[in-house]
Amino acid sequence: MAQSLELLLIQFLMPDNDARRQAEEQIKRLARDPTVVPSLVHHLRTAKSPNVRQLSAVLLRKKVTSHWPKLSRPDKASLKSALLDSITLDNSSLVRRASANVVSVIAKCAVPGGEWPDLLPFLFQCSQSSQEEHREVALILFSSLTETIGPTFQSHLANLQSILLKCLQDESSSRVRVAALKAVGSFIEFINDGGDVKIFREFIPPILNVSRQCLANGEDDVASIAFEIFDELIESPAPLLGDSVRSIVQFSLEVCSSQNLEVNIRHQAIQLISWLAKYKASILKKHKLVIPILQVMCPLLTETSNGEDDDDADLAADRAAAEVIDTMAINLPRQVFGPIIEFSSVNCQNPNPKFREAAVTALGVVSEGCSEIMKGKLEDCLRIVLEALKDQEQMVRGAGSFALGQFAEHLQTEILAHYGSVLPCILNAVEDPSDEVKEKSYYALAAFCEDMGPEILPYLEPLMARLITSLQTSPRNLQETCMSAIGSLASAAEGAFIPYAEKVLELMKGFMVLTNDPDLVARARATELVGIVAMAVGRTRMENIIPPFIEAALSGFTLDFSELREYTHGFFSNIAEILDAGFTQYLPHVVPLAFVSCNLDDGSAVDIDDSDDDENGLGGVSSDEDTEDRARVRNISVRTGVLDEKAAATQALGYFALHTKSAFAPYFEEALKILVRHSGYFHEDVRLQAVISLKHILTAIRSIPSENAEISEKQKDVLDTVMNIYIKTMIEDDDKEVVAQACMGVADIVRDCGYAPVEPYMPKLAEATLTLLREESSCQQVESDDEAEDDDVNHDEVLMDAVSDLLPAFAKVMGPYFDPILRSFFDPLMKFSKGSRPPQDRTMVVACLAEVAQEMGPPISSYIDRIMPLVLKELASSDATNRRNAAFCAGELCKNGGAIALRYYGDVLRALYPLFGDSESDDAVRDNAAGAVARMILVQPQAIPLNQVLPVFLKSLPLKEDREESMSVYSCIYNLILSANSHILPLVPDVIHIFAQVVVSPDENDDVKTLIGSAISHLVSVYGQQMQPILAALPPAHASALAAFASKR
Repeated sequence: MAQSLELLLIQFLMPDNDARRQAEEQIKRLARDPTVVPSLVHHLRTAKSPNVRQLSAVLLRKKVTSHWPKLSRPDKASLKSALLDSITLDNSSLVRRASANVVSVIAKCAVPGGEWPDLLPFLFQCSQSSQEEHREVALILFSSLTETIGPTFQSHLANLQSILLKCLQDESSSRVRVAALKAVGSFIEFINDGGDVKIFREFIPPILNVSRQCLANGEDDVASIAFEIFDELIESPAPLLGDSVRSIVQFSLEVCSSQNLEVNIRHQAIQLISWLAKYKASILKKHKLVIPILQVMCPLLTETSNGEDDDDADLAADRAAAEVIDTMAINLPRQVFGPIIEFSSVNCQNPNPKFREAAVTALGVVSEGCSEIMKGKLEDCLRIVLEALKDQEQMVRGAGSFALGQFAEHLQTEILAHYGSVLPCILNAVEDPSDEVKEKSYYALAAFCEDMGPEILPYLEPLMARLITSLQTSPRNLQETCMSAIGSLASAAEGAFIPYAEKVLELMKGFMVLTNDPDLVARARATELVGIVAMAVGRTRMENIIPPFIEAALSGFTLDFSELREYTHGFFSNIAEILDAGFTQYLPHVVPLAFVSCNLDDGSAVDIDDSDDDENGLGGVSSDEDTEDRARVRNISVRTGVLDEKAAATQALGYFALHTKSAFAPYFEEALKILVRHSGYFHEDVRLQAVISLKHILTAIRSIPSENAEISEKQKDVLDTVMNIYIKTMIEDDDKEVVAQACMGVADIVRDCGYAPVEPYMPKLAEATLTLLREESSCQQVESDDEAEDDDVNHDEVLMDAVSDLLPAFAKVMGPYFDPILRSFFDPLMKFSKGSRPPQDRTMVVACLAEVAQEMGPPISSYIDRIMPLVLKELASSDATNRRNAAFCAGELCKNGGAIALRYYGDVLRALYPLFGDSESDDAVRDNAAGAVARMILVQPQAIPLNQVLPVFLKSLPLKEDREESMSVYSCIYNLILSANSHILPLVPDVIHIFAQVVVSPDENDDVKTLIGSAISHLVSVYGQQMQPILAALPPAHASALAAFASKR
């Protein structure tokens, strides 16, 4: 075989493709026989051509694993000897590397079984050789062997350390230094205990020294390897950074602030800081590195990219620095906001416009992470941003529009209170001479107005006049953002948008027939806008004019444009919502399109190039460059547009089912299959919509009357499917928003279905809820190995608010039988009420327990001694929401807590009293305080000093904002009147005045007004003569309204 094989190897290396193919076929046939190994060893030793020797080594690497068990002991010895000789003696570096790769493969088979005891001593010897080539190849082998026999090196780490440290400082060879760096990096994953950690930390100073030297010599690629190692240190579960984090950060800051360095290496340095901020935030705080980092990152915001290449823009220092600041704000808001507001305050008046731009940009960037802090400093922050909108420099005005959009998105609802100063500035910005500023101002307008209500009305006419003009005259990119702004205005204005709807819809017709590729984004936005306008103006005005728009939307599916399909599914969702059952006629047209989008190939693929697979032939055998990777990921791609399309289609299926109910029955089975599949989809956006839509499918199928066993069984099966998915999602999904939506779905199902249908799931539901309360679910696992301190914890509004809502839902359907489950939940829940936790955490606990007490009743009494001290403290909170929830909770505890609660009546009344005074500016707080007093009087009137309490109580009425307290408050007064309480009778004139205001209020419900009518009727029947002058003193409209409800008794 040896002679024929040599000829085939030579033939394979010929440039003639036919000859290569013939040789490949023959080599593949011969390679199936184990005797090919000694033949290849022979050619590795003796072939004159280095290309043949290299090819022999490459083929050995591909085939030796499968043939190794069949080789004789002499053949194995010969192979090992030949490889070590090749590594040390061959004069070709390519051959030496190819042989080293074979050694790595064989070691995986031979070393664990003790078949190659000489290998490691050989490597240690080579690594200390006087020859550069030997040192380099030994280090390369150390690196590659960690992939196959990594754990074997752990016992030799101390010996390796001295070798690697020496090689890292090898001044005679940059190749050795690079190989040593790679070798150090390859050992990171095997470091896990204290001794090894200490050894490894000693590598960091020489790595930094080598990196500095290399950067000084222009060897950026070597320093790049160092940054890759530092990235791995951050990601390692072992605490490898230690105190060296200071020197690593210092080095990174030096690199990223050096404008003479290449953009790629600077970006790596900035990215390292970003990883630290994301995964090791507490370490940055512990070592007081936040301010030094921000002192470098903020000035980097003033750098601008000169290149027009998009890739260069992505690597630009200003953009990367903004990402770092954003990440730090999200993870360390308290430490970040102070330095940022100081930088912005100092530089907002800087003569250099780049610094003014950076000052405003920084505030916009941190508005998400520092939102809770900024809400309390909003006036100062807004002043800087609104001033920037008036700046003479376009770049500063553009940054101001960007920041304002960020504020509008992340500082809701507090920023809406400033609409009087914000909207006039936006009005000016949308007429800016710069298209860039206009575009950003449209974004700001869209974000700001999205959550507005009637406050938008005075600005609607001037805004719409400008936007409609822009829609008709601007370039496409401005038209697109302009449509988004109009959509937000329509959502905010609702019925008041009707005068503008006809003009907007007419303009949209022109956009919805565009077919050229550059225009399809505008067509997509137009389709979306029609749906939003339809939602704003309602079914009555839209039902007759919507068919042409639906026809245009359907025709868009003939165009191959994912974003258009995405927005069209959203459009159909909106139309289904306004037409409700009237949408049934469109189901045969739109449901199949949603199915097609849901079943699209999303383009995500992982192809493993396994070189040992015979089916792969000999592709690439002439190149051994990537052979260190045994299994390489060849292609990972995600077409984001298709993901968004899938998410929109998944959402649409839920809306179609929810609004057409039984008419959706022909599609239930296929839709459910898709939603089940998408609930486990790899991307969280699709999973989120699947979780939401599963609840809608369940609602739809439960709306069908269960007239026969088949329907009833189907409803039960769907409930089982949905509940099991929700429970699994709660524990296993790694996205908080998806888990929160599953929790909300569970709460809704429990409330809607009652206890009997969900009883079989309660043990697993309780277990999943407890896991979330303990913060042990998959989505709550932080990637940093450092425990965050309590004062660094932010309120998890998305997730924990949803989790805490589960407890009242369970209590509602279980009543007093919820007590055993609450006992297991109680301590994990109360952990969130510690003084070191954010105020939002504490009020979440108080609100949750208030609702649980309301639903569970008397068993809450056994928890009162633990809850009441928290409630009394929260009644004095500086946060209105906290005071409001505490007042509600105090009332429910007193109402349901029996004799144990009675002990706290005096403390509760004293804590509630300030909430009735002029110093309390929040009407909802005062309303809840009144509700609390009412509940206390209802259950324990003898324990209340009514002569002192009632005048204060009545002075706070009628309720101004929280009408959920109405029944408790007015029932209290009604009971006192019916019982002829001596303390209420002198106050009847005040009571009548209050009742009159209640019955004419459009915000109060008829049950409350009927109750008041009964009270008035009773008073007139008992105290007729005395009541006449009181009633006569009322305004005629009030008197008539009271009389009308009194007569309904």
